[in-house]
Parts: sequence; structure tokens; C-alpha cells
Amino acid sequence: MLEYDGDIAVVAVCTCAEEAIAALRGVGPDLVTMDIELPGMDGLQAVEEIMNSRPVPIVVLSAHVVGPGRDKAAAALAAGALDAVAKDDLDLRDPAGATGAAFRRRVKVLGRARVIRHLRARHGAAPAARHNGRRASAVGVCASTGGPGILAGLLDALPADYPIPLLIVQHIGAGFTDGLARWLDHTARLPVAIARAGAPAGAGAWIAAEGAHLKLTATGLLALDRRTVAGHYRPSGDVLLQSIAAVAGPAGVAIVLSGMGADGAAGAVAVQSKGGLAIAQDEESSAVFGMPRAAIELGVGVVQSPAEIAASLLGLSHEPLLGPR
Repeated sequence: MLEYDGDIAVVAVCTCAEEAIAALRGVGPDLVTMDIELPGMDGLQAVEEIMNSRPVPIVVLSAHVVGPGRDKAAAALAAGALDAVAKDDLDLRDPAGATGAAFRRRVKVLGRARVIRHLRARHGAAPAARHNGRRASAVGVCASTGGPGILAGLLDALPADYPIPLLIVQHIGAGFTDGLARWLDHTARLPVAIARAGAPAGAGAWIAAEGAHLKLTATGLLALDRRTVAGHYRPSGDVLLQSIAAVAGPAGVAIVLSGMGADGAAGAVAVQSKGGLAIAQDEESSAVFGMPRAAIELGVGVVQSPAEIAASLLGLSHEPLLGPR
């Protein structure tokens, strides 16, 4: 499947994670594909080991449509893997097909991505809090490729009683959103869950459901929209952030993290135009700088590393929603 077009070379095939980790130094691959279910050390442990010692772009594969395998794959994304693919979505008997061609294109793009050690493995003094005292009613976050690991680090930096609701759009492979939410809820101190229509936008992190735009309503409730077409994505970061701009006004916060494309850029500018705070992740820490670059080119003026973003979140003061601005 990978070598079909002649421009990808498979430089090693390993039968277990331990063998792959040992081979990394000598082989020096641009990208690793890894089954999540392996004999001995499993794929999740292997991703964590690789990202803490010799970071390289990783695509994990899962044979499970539901259950622990999907949860482990989502956890691997939070640990630093760049993409997760369901084996059911690949027909290895038809490498010339559209699915195979799309998979190879994605592998070539991800092989050029920048990867860093997991945020929680990076030690050192925390930066001084930014934007101290700025009042915020809601924080909207848009992320794609490379985003789950950054999200895991940001949520890990927040206390259990962090009062400002975080509304999150994370572009991820079909079937992995629920597992990512469960993993983040398990590892973060504040609650993390899939957003429910009609639920209050209360303290915690609320992730857009698969196939549904997440919106903040004027009454401070969460809304899910499974019909509107807005760009290439549903959920869309632009839809989320534009709703925050309309409802929270100067008390809105928009954060655009690593990812391909431009989703979230227009929404972040909408928040900024209402007097809110808009932040783009910096290039050095972004696996793929597409989305943050688009936001910066549209006028987002605050560019920060993940540690600086966490400091900015900690420096905010909660202002409960009062209605549309």
C-alpha cells in the first residue's frame, strides 16, 4: 500500500514495539506507522516512549471500531501521535484505489511534520502568566493535526476548579472523538466530555461531537448543529469561534492550535474584532503550522507557545455569561 506509487520507501518492518524503538536510531525514518495492539509493549506505551526519547511523526492503526482499541488510539494521539486510522478504512487489496491514494498523500504530508517531546515531559520554570486580570466568559479552541497532544498538555496545566468553560473543536479521524474525550477526562483534573445539546456551558472542557458543529448560544447553553455546511469541516472551528464572538464579545477567547488548512482563522479574527483575546500557536511548537499561520495572516496578533497559552489561560478571570454582546 505504502510503496505503490514508488515515492515512499518502507525502510524497516518490525514485529513488536521494542524492536521498532531499537531500530529508530539506525534507520532514521521520516514516519512510523504502528498498530495499537502489539505483543509485549502496546502501541500506546510505544508512542509515549518514542515521543519522550526520539520524537518522530507516528500514525497509529486500530482494528477496532469501538471499545478499548479506539480508546488506546485516541490516547496515543494525546501522547503525541499525529494521526489515527481505522484499519477498516483501508483496503490493502486495492492499493490503487482512492482510499489508498489518500492515505499515501497523508503519510507524505505527515512525514514532513515537526514533532516535539510531549508537553508534559518538558520541564523548566513556567512562564509568567499573561493577560492577568482579563475577564473571560468562554474559551474556544480549534485544533487538528498535532492538536491532541497540545490539548492534553493545556488541560493538564489547569486546576480542577478552573471556572471558565473551554469549548473545543478537534479534527480527528471518524470514530476516535469519544475515545479522546474519555482519555482526556481520565488524565486531566477538570472534567472533559463530549458536548451535549442544551447543556449549560459550565466549568470544564466540552468537545464537539463527531459530525456536529458546536455553538455557544445567547442563553449560555451549548448547541449542536448537524445540518449546516460551513467550509470543509463539521465540526468547524470557525462556527464555534464566531458563536463565542457573538455571545461573549470582549469576554471571548479564541485559540487556534496546530493543524492543516485554515479552520479557526476567521473565527479567531471575529473574536478579536469584538475586543476578545485571540491566540495562535507558534510555529516552533506546531506539528503543522497551517491553521495558526492562517490566523496570523488574517490579523491575529498574539502568537504563543503551548506553555505561554497555558499561562494566559491561568491569568484569566471568570466573567459569567450575561447574554449576547
